[in-house]
Amino acid sequence: MIGRCEPTTGIAPFTRLVDQVMTTEPYASARRVFWIVDNGASHRNWAAAKRMNDAYPNAHMIHLPVHASWLNQVEIYFSAVQRKALTPDDFCDLDEVAARLLAFQNRYNATARPFDWTFTRADLHELLHRLGRHDPHAPQPFAA
Repeated sequence: MIGRCEPTTGIAPFTRLVDQVMTTEPYASARRVFWIVDNGASHRNWAAAKRMNDAYPNAHMIHLPVHASWLNQVEIYFSAVQRKALTPDDFCDLDEVAARLLAFQNRYNATARPFDWTFTRADLHELLHRLGRHDPHAPQPFAA
């Protein structure tokens, strides 16, 4: 996990994060680096993707569908940060928040294990089938 603490959000802080990551190995010399992003204002549109690709031709921005946070693995990380580092939220100042966040990031990087996704295409097919039995307006699985 590579992160940084900024006093605000926006294009400039996001660009600083991109610069930090893209100038660090193995990303600096990688053939392709995929940035999976939500639709936040600092990286919402094609202009953001062009800005990134102009600065780093090996960087490719991929936008998640709107309301698809369940696809975004960083949302899982943010949930863990909220529960394990930011609760209770009794900080004296922003420097204390930044120190706690960076300490959590360092511990996470030292102890994290790769995530093994086990939800298969067959699982999705079964889920859609079950949903369809309960909701006539639910998406129906394709015929096999």
